[in-house]
Amino acid sequence: MLVFGVLAPTTGFAADNTTPDNTTPNAIDEKLGVPIVVYGANLSEAEKDSVKKSLKVNENPEVEEITVSGNDLAKYIKDSNASSRMYSSAKITRKDAGKGLVIEIVTPSNITQVTSEMYANAMLTAGIEDATVQVAAPKAVTGHSALVGIYKAYEVTTGKTLDIERTDVANEELSVATTIADSAGVDDAKVAELLTEIKKQIAERKPATREDVEKIVQEQLDKLEINLSEQDRQLLVDLMDKISNLDIDFSKWSEQLDDISNTIQEKFGALMEDEGFWTSVKNFFADLKDTISTWFN
Repeated sequence: MLVFGVLAPTTGFAADNTTPDNTTPNAIDEKLGVPIVVYGANLSEAEKDSVKKSLKVNENPEVEEITVSGNDLAKYIKDSNASSRMYSSAKITRKDAGKGLVIEIVTPSNITQVTSEMYANAMLTAGIEDATVQVAAPKAVTGHSALVGIYKAYEVTTGKTLDIERTDVANEELSVATTIADSAGVDDAKVAELLTEIKKQIAERKPATREDVEKIVQEQLDKLEINLSEQDRQLLVDLMDKISNLDIDFSKWSEQLDDISNTIQEKFGALMEDEGFWTSVKNFFADLKDTISTWFN
């Protein structure tokens, strides 16, 4: 059980659960407003109650509750299906400027494709900054629709209107990330690291042409020793070319991308690089197999 605990890192984008400004966690922030809880429109009443418990809605003295539907999907994402089923839900709490993004998947067994780092990357592409976001679902779903709910909740809590070009590309980013993880068999953490490092290079080097973007993509694929099919590589190049042409102040990206990069390294880097650890795990299970075998001899 100890080994299983070590092998299963907690899903989340922030290690520190304390409030950075030392305020009482349940106090109403009169400057930034109350948390917004957004529910998938296709939840049954029982499923909605389950989500409320997962997001600890009742522990907040006050929240604003809204619903996200297929019509919202069509609003934020081009050529989407307005009749899509929406189950994944989220709670978003606005933070002071400069606090960055804190993402936590509170039902990790029910969000089957999207990781907290993937959400953070896509949210940054969409123009969402300085917020704590918790994602939940009452049953196994991919997790893609939660991003649409986050868009809607962010607009409600900030009063800002997100750029539809950016939200559309952010959704494509989430799709490409999960496609690469699935079809190429690349670890989720490594996919998130790949996207983050490519975007950092785009922010720093400001590529002028698609060829420049393609060079950056290939450099990072080589650096991280990731082998993609030509089809997946072109998906990645197309995505990053679109990101490089968005109306984004890339000078503000570097610090936030560094935060994402550092979080990935803190969560997965040391563990994945420690060959001795994996050797000990292998030996443990080999010994366990031998021990169990003796029980039946």
